[in-house]
Amino acid sequence: MMKKNYESYLNSYLKNLSHSTPREIDAIRPDLTIKEYRKRDFFLKRGDVQKEMGFISVGLVRRYYINEKGNQITTGFAKENEYLTDYPAFIKQRPTKYFLQCIEPSVIIGVPYSIIQLSYEKFTNGQLYGRLMAEQTLTILNDRIEGFLFNTAEERYLKFVKEHPELMNRVSLTHLSSFLGIERQSLSRIRKRITKK
Repeated sequence: MMKKNYESYLNSYLKNLSHSTPREIDAIRPDLTIKEYRKRDFFLKRGDVQKEMGFISVGLVRRYYINEKGNQITTGFAKENEYLTDYPAFIKQRPTKYFLQCIEPSVIIGVPYSIIQLSYEKFTNGQLYGRLMAEQTLTILNDRIEGFLFNTAEERYLKFVKEHPELMNRVSLTHLSSFLGIERQSLSRIRKRITKK
């Protein structure tokens, strides 16, 4: 049962804060939350103001928005040992435009916004933590934009396979084709063509 592993999940998360001192970790630990989500449960919905930064201990989450035609457009995936957030909206505490939905049963640790802000004010390492998270978010967004600007659909697919091989059997073709910005049938043709090479 996942609940029996809560303490080990928390300890694994805290080990990721290698730049933090024991005093800093002791300051945030009591305020961390941990919650189980079923497949299709939402961590965040459009219009919500995210009060906690998420960290995935177990599971896989899809980020998407709904366009003017009512279609779901996948913009990313977050898996084990990755943060789960609409970072710009989270930092400004404004409503998100995205949906963050579990596509597998998941266990997510929550780090309250108030605690993150407090660590920025009280601890030098808290500021480092925030800067690293901002840099990671900016890099992911930039890579996605440049992928659409400079890469073909096949190149985007091959890049995804290279960078996320562990997700190939966990993400549906429908969600993957949406993320890559191509029709599902086009993705199937690309995959067939590659396997014949």
